[in-house]
Amino acid sequence: MRLRLPVERPTEPPTGYKIAHPVLSQDGARAGFTGVSLGGALPYGVLDDASCVYGRRHRAPARLCDCGFHCVHDRTAAEALLCTAEHRAAVLLEVSVLGAYIRFERGFRYARQRVRTATVGPCACGAGAVALADAGWGRAGWQALAPACAGCAGARTAVPLAGFARLAGEGLRVVAAAAAPSAALTADGDLGVPELVAEAALLQARLDWFQTQLARLGSPGAGGEGRG
Repeated sequence: MRLRLPVERPTEPPTGYKIAHPVLSQDGARAGFTGVSLGGALPYGVLDDASCVYGRRHRAPARLCDCGFHCVHDRTAAEALLCTAEHRAAVLLEVSVLGAYIRFERGFRYARQRVRTATVGPCACGAGAVALADAGWGRAGWQALAPACAGCAGARTAVPLAGFARLAGEGLRVVAAAAAPSAALTADGDLGVPELVAEAALLQARLDWFQTQLARLGSPGAGGEGRG
């Protein structure tokens, strides 16, 4: 006797969240994404079908395989993945789960998806991103991109956020997340009063240390004195 999974018939496609690296085709004519784990070797488009990463001929998602697109139910859980060092340059995707899917406690494994929105984090310098620029790595035929501000993009290959959405097509929305304000800065970019007090205390402590060292060097019997 073979157990059957429960069958769901939702009136609307379920929504999920995941992270991925934006990529640009070698000729600069297409844009898409590549996963951060199992399916990272297979870039996909905004509207795309999953295939088995092991090259097997079954349809994804197969029950006895790991193939298929993956996403989580909770946006916060997907955002948490962006905190790890290897995923800092990834973007957050909001997707529609299409076709057959297998529901798990934390998310879905499914056959087809539409990426509705890509949220781009800040540039590595902390400023808000205005473009996606060459990240310095890629896949065969695809160049990986990372969030960049106007100053940091420099002479690297770069695509404005709106330009990436246009190249990706299928109604994709690309939005920039708000740059995280530094706790040590005021709205106009200056240090606030608590931070200035802390800086002054640190400088005073350093000054006290230098004065102590000078006093030791100048006191009678200090090392180095009396030598002919």
